[in-house]
Amino acid sequence: MDVQKSVLQDTVFHEREDSIITKGKQKKQLTCDTASVAGCVSQRACVYCGARVVLNPVTDAIHLVHGPIGCASYTWDIRGSLSSGSELYRNSFSTDLKEKDVIFGGEKKLARAIDELVAEYPTKVVFVYATCIVGVIGDDLEAVCKAASAKHQIEVIPVQSSGFAGNKAAGYRAACDALLRLIKPSQKKNKPKASTVNYLGDFNLAGEVWIIKDYLKQIGIELNVAFTGDSHYEALKNATTASLNIIQCAGSMIYLAQRMEELYAIPYMNISFLGLEDTAASLRRIVDSFGDPEMKLCLEELLVRETSKVKPTLDWYRERLQGKKAAIYVGGGFKAISLIKQFREIGIDVVMIGTQTGRQEEYQTINELVDEGTVILDDANPSELEKFMVEKGAHLLVGGVKERPLAYKLGIAFIDHNHDRKHPLSGFVGAVNLAKEVATTLCSPVWQYV
Repeated sequence: MDVQKSVLQDTVFHEREDSIITKGKQKKQLTCDTASVAGCVSQRACVYCGARVVLNPVTDAIHLVHGPIGCASYTWDIRGSLSSGSELYRNSFSTDLKEKDVIFGGEKKLARAIDELVAEYPTKVVFVYATCIVGVIGDDLEAVCKAASAKHQIEVIPVQSSGFAGNKAAGYRAACDALLRLIKPSQKKNKPKASTVNYLGDFNLAGEVWIIKDYLKQIGIELNVAFTGDSHYEALKNATTASLNIIQCAGSMIYLAQRMEELYAIPYMNISFLGLEDTAASLRRIVDSFGDPEMKLCLEELLVRETSKVKPTLDWYRERLQGKKAAIYVGGGFKAISLIKQFREIGIDVVMIGTQTGRQEEYQTINELVDEGTVILDDANPSELEKFMVEKGAHLLVGGVKERPLAYKLGIAFIDHNHDRKHPLSGFVGAVNLAKEVATTLCSPVWQYV
């Protein structure tokens, strides 16, 4: 029996074998975008989580969770999205379903909750999230929201994010369906505004939308609305007037972009503002799509100016990080791809990489970028992550809050590239922030005591 296959069988569930490959040793295509294997304790999040991630940064909306109180703990505070206006989104409201509601239904309780919230917090839009228990007891969210919308003359939008019916990616789609209902023009779409873009898949963690907005402004491009970082009702209602959609997180927003192209003839492109290489390439692609010579001139001046500021610092960090090895496990494929390039910029080799919601084309790109021997895996569980980090000799794990304890228990450095960080990682300033955080963590004297 092949040695690699034998080791793999000792490490993972039989059903997981097709979701893990080692570059150079296996020619098969990685299996992804499937249901998590029962018993694996997957790191992947639930349907409701995926929907809340996308919609919660809508700052002036009421976000009402129809379900047990525990689900309401996933809120703004976990995501870290910033606002330049309303702070309403920082509240997480719940119908707090109990045993009695499970038996007799929670529709009346939901209707009362909407009435109370609208009276207390005047707003133009309410998002009502379905949770696992709602899917089980069969409450008709659509009917309750429709009645509440007519009663209060505002938009009350159901988010069909009940669990037991998919994974985090299904939650992304449920959120996009809700956004499509919100942005639908009440009359024929207005003529698109020239040189304007919608920025899809950025949730303004640590103010990252504002960084990219400033770059675009310097080039001569207006940011129409971000989906959904620092967005609000009125801005979202004008989303169909943009002349281009750019997508940072394809996993969460590709469906919305495709539907907007079908319905409103707005073209889209995938971009990434993580790292110097991808930031420069993305800005060039955006400018090329408009075909304006003056924009190109402004862009090249911006790239020279911003690169000259950060290049010496990145070179300094690169000298100190040569030879270090990183393991990556993040939510989407776009982020994983950019991180490979970012680590290459500062002299770090990626030896293990995986995502929760990566798509087939993203894994193909990952396979092309990494070195031979790198382990690539989809929808991993803790035992798999621990096994391959140790086997590959990783010095650093990049992940989210669920992965942090795994790294520290193994005596490995950890970098949070997920929701609750307080520093931006997008653009040129973000590239320096990541390099600084990596160096500070890896070069800490604490590791000599492990």
